[in-house]
Amino acid sequence: MLFKRLFFYLFTTLIMPYIATFLWIILFSLSSFGQEVKINGAYLSLEKDTIDYGDILINSDGERSINMINTGNEPLLINVCEGSCGCTVPKCPDMEIFPGDSNKIKIIYDTKRRGIFNKTITIKSNAINNTVYIKVIGKVTH
Repeated sequence: MLFKRLFFYLFTTLIMPYIATFLWIILFSLSSFGQEVKINGAYLSLEKDTIDYGDILINSDGERSINMINTGNEPLLINVCEGSCGCTVPKCPDMEIFPGDSNKIKIIYDTKRRGIFNKTITIKSNAINNTVYIKVIGKVTH
């Protein structure tokens, strides 16, 4: 009888508070787990933020593209789409991209110059993340 009382006392005072805390943590974690984050406005999401040409031959085709999607809830309009120098020329869509729609950004790198390159494309838009950068890297060989 004494053992049962001692066990009951120890369980309710020492162990039960930890179990209750653990259950509360699990309950609150699960209640927020399935909720989506709502974005009010356009949001420019890119397939990737770096275009790696790797080793590319001199005078070869320097055209690449990257997928973009408007994951916001308002139309996306790109205002500025420019490379960090004249050897990297991006071509962004000039029309509105509606929520959930996707499009491509075309990038042309001038492969007439030999050597390693590390360039940046800047995209400015009406999105919440109004300035997005794409790195363009690689090495032109002969």
